Amino acid sequence: MQELVQRTWSPRSRLHVGDVAWERALNAGRRGDTWRTAFWEDNGQVVAWGWAEPDHLSLVVDPEWAEVAGDVLGWFQEYAPDGAVSVLEAETHLVAALEKAGYRADDDAPYFTHHRIALSDLGTPVVPDGFTLRHVQPDEVQQRAAVHRAAWSDWGPSKVTDEDMAAVMSTWPYKPELDWIVEAPNGEFAATALIWDDKIHGIGLVEPVGCAPAYRRRGLAQAVNLAALHALREAGATHAMVCPRGDDAYPKARALYQSIGFRPGARSRLYVRR
Repeated sequence: MQELVQRTWSPRSRLHVGDVAWERALNAGRRGDTWRTAFWEDNGQVVAWGWAEPDHLSLVVDPEWAEVAGDVLGWFQEYAPDGAVSVLEAETHLVAALEKAGYRADDDAPYFTHHRIALSDLGTPVVPDGFTLRHVQPDEVQQRAAVHRAAWSDWGPSKVTDEDMAAVMSTWPYKPELDWIVEAPNGEFAATALIWDDKIHGIGLVEPVGCAPAYRRRGLAQAVNLAALHALREAGATHAMVCPRGDDAYPKARALYQSIGFRPGARSRLYVRR
């Protein structure tokens, strides 16, 4: 799955290798009975795949094999006739296949906006006295999982376990040097930013970022993002991307990334078939 994503990636692509790494590491084992995956190959090379979870489809299709998108949608419709599909508006070969198959864009649905930043001119990360910026160590799985749960439990308890985080940290292309945290004076992890580096294209994906509620409004999320971006630049990348919500129902994340210097580009669209 990652090979196809990386081979066909461009600024017009919805998914980055880091998207697949994060989602598969968290969900493939825990929900493998309901998250179906199918592949389409030509001479042993994957030219398309679909991942249904269970009534929403993510798909990647090599633009040179655009006609296969119809087959992927047909596979999905066999067990989710009223399902939904997310694509980037710039993925015109997928948009055309969706419209041909009877899907229509839901303009009222939440959406995500791809943001990019060049790493040539980054700000300096600053944290309050007593706080420390550093990357995660491989043996800090429990602390890393704990701060993720704290940061992502605003709307209900996070389901991410220590075992889930261990799976994330063992999935290519994870590197602890690009997984940054803010450590509080008491040793507790307060904020995190993980970046997945696609070395072929020189672009890293920021996914995910979080700050524990007890440590918010101190500039920690901005600082840990900047520290991770500096590390990404030192690793040889030239750009980074992040995909926050673009609609006004959830503007905080978008505002954070734009304050760092990320600028918006193409947006996602949800297509439904009724």
